[in-house]
Amino acid sequence: PPWRGEHVWVHGALLPGNLLVVDDRLVGVIDFGTLQVGDPAGDLQPAWNMFEGESRSRFRTAVGADDACWLRGKGTVLYQTVMALAYYWDTNPDMVRQASRGLAQALADG
Repeated sequence: PPWRGEHVWVHGALLPGNLLVVDDRLVGVIDFGTLQVGDPAGDLQPAWNMFEGESRSRFRTAVGADDACWLRGKGTVLYQTVMALAYYWDTNPDMVRQASRGLAQALADG
């Protein structure tokens, strides 16, 4: 179902290259070019772009995503990865690797 709650600030591109990590701790976020107000599911990208298995489950619990939000978040990742693959295929192999991993993780996540 569509998001019917309060709109919240959404970064829109919480991808590995935009998350600054030091000593296994998130210390910063960059690239606010897609900052918007909307559905919080738009910021669930790390679930499939960075985590897998138990760490994905812990992430979901930590952010409090219900089933509908989780499904919308996965849909966002599917859309973004397919678009990135088409756009970067010939120009950015690192982005293609990242998008391929995210796509595979989202498809494998039941």
